[in-house]
Amino acid sequence: MQISGTKLFVNALLSEGVDTIFGYPGGYITDLLDELYKQDDIEVILPRHEQGLIHAADGYARSTGKVGVCLVTSGPGATNLVTGIATANYDSIPLVCFTGQVSTGLIGNDAFQEVDIIGITRGICKYGVTVKNREDLGRIIKEAFYIARSGKPGPVVIDLPKDIQLAKGSPDLPKKIEIRGYKPNTNAHVGQLKRAWRTLKNAKKPLILAGGGINISGANFALQRFAEITNIPVITTVMGRGAIPTAHPLFVGNVGMHGCYAGNKAISESDVLFSIGTRFNDRITGDLNEFAPNATIIHIDIDSSAISRNVKVDIPIVSDAKNALDKINEWCTKVGKQEWLDRINNWHEEVPLEMRRDKGLSPQMIMEKINEMFEEYIAVLDVGQHQMWATQYLEINEKRMMLQSGGLGTMGYGFPASIGAKLGNPDKTVICISGDGGFQMNLQEMATAVLNETPVIICILNNSFLGMVRQFQQLFYGKRYEITCLRRRKSCPDKCKGPNKECAQYSPDFVKLAESYGAHGLRVTDASEIEGAFNEARSYKDAPTIIEFIIDTDELVMPMVKGGNPISEMILSPKGI
Repeated sequence: MQISGTKLFVNALLSEGVDTIFGYPGGYITDLLDELYKQDDIEVILPRHEQGLIHAADGYARSTGKVGVCLVTSGPGATNLVTGIATANYDSIPLVCFTGQVSTGLIGNDAFQEVDIIGITRGICKYGVTVKNREDLGRIIKEAFYIARSGKPGPVVIDLPKDIQLAKGSPDLPKKIEIRGYKPNTNAHVGQLKRAWRTLKNAKKPLILAGGGINISGANFALQRFAEITNIPVITTVMGRGAIPTAHPLFVGNVGMHGCYAGNKAISESDVLFSIGTRFNDRITGDLNEFAPNATIIHIDIDSSAISRNVKVDIPIVSDAKNALDKINEWCTKVGKQEWLDRINNWHEEVPLEMRRDKGLSPQMIMEKINEMFEEYIAVLDVGQHQMWATQYLEINEKRMMLQSGGLGTMGYGFPASIGAKLGNPDKTVICISGDGGFQMNLQEMATAVLNETPVIICILNNSFLGMVRQFQQLFYGKRYEITCLRRRKSCPDKCKGPNKECAQYSPDFVKLAESYGAHGLRVTDASEIEGAFNEARSYKDAPTIIEFIIDTDELVMPMVKGGNPISEMILSPKGI
């Protein structure tokens, strides 16, 4: 018996355990949508823009551990996925993105809504292919899911021409996958691990640097066990936040451009750096010539191309993080020295991670109240100052998860990703933390959240500016605030140096915006109002709630390392410039 490509498509998704698709209709996927309509096991979510769609699929994937699935039409439908594909690629998130395409006979003829989406995304996805033969369809879909989730995870793009969708062919799906040239290695070389252990045993100032690979591989408990047995302190990248519970006595803090003082000092003075699941990007290393200058560097990563690409390492180990840690935990013993831990604690006491509490409502107060009031949550961050404050002050453990765009730094990611996280985890509290700029990039997804009855709590930290760029302008560009003020109108005076009593009213009114969509809106201007706002927000079960926190424009993310400088050279306050 032969079946259509659309029928095989649905069967293939069901065989992969797909229960949710994020899709937007169009002419070249209408047949696929019609086939999806005939079944009840896969829910199709309709966002309001394809970029919101793929960020929602991304948030669903990160929060559930499943592969996120997208379905969009050709042309602009496909190109609107590009930013989300790149976001997932940088952060190793498993997505399978299906795009409609004109019939194979029209490809290359500039047909209506024809684009070479595979060519466009070749450099930002793990794998991409246009299906040219109906008999290859089942195999290609099966391979797509395998590639997306195996090895170093990532997004896969499958382009489906209209005639392939309609063509009849075999109903069979492959039972197993064998891809020539694709054999991801997950097991650590025991000899290299033992070499790494011998180096750690002789260290006086050993340090563990944990990146996002720990969270992706589910190696959190294995890392905590390794740290506790060895008594070695742990620092994390921003994406590695939560690799070990942030309240753990061996956790030092984040490192890099906005890392804590103790963390950056520790990495600069360590003599052995045991790094795992990080690619050493420039936000972490600062000046490469001054990064961990005294340390022998051990680097464990599942991606062999990431090892020694940015930082030359002494002991390379290609492996899945959990497999490597499980193996080394079989023989490791206590090696960390109390004097080293005491020195790190002294740095914490010398320069604590703390914002002023005498200036009214501060981002730290908001994050601390979240820690206090919510035992379990998924925090989904947008990109900007609020993101850094959240990674500094939110406490993450086995009951709390943090999702964010790390490698690409995609503004507009947070809100739609939080919708995806809530759809994938309906019984968990999902808190979106965004800035007033980032939220407006995909605010149309408020309709998606309302209509799908997803009671996400949306915290908008409103400082009336594109805050992170404004911070650079304040510190390094003589307070020349070019196109970063979100209140600025055409009638405003030139060369404005910041907010004053003559400033125009902020637009939009986020409370009224929420209400116009059928959601709930609250505004907080004083620290005494934070708890009441969160209590009210979590009482609503029918729709999302925006809580707009009015914060001071002059609040800065500190410490800060100027781009290109050594991470040991931290700016601790604006007066330190």
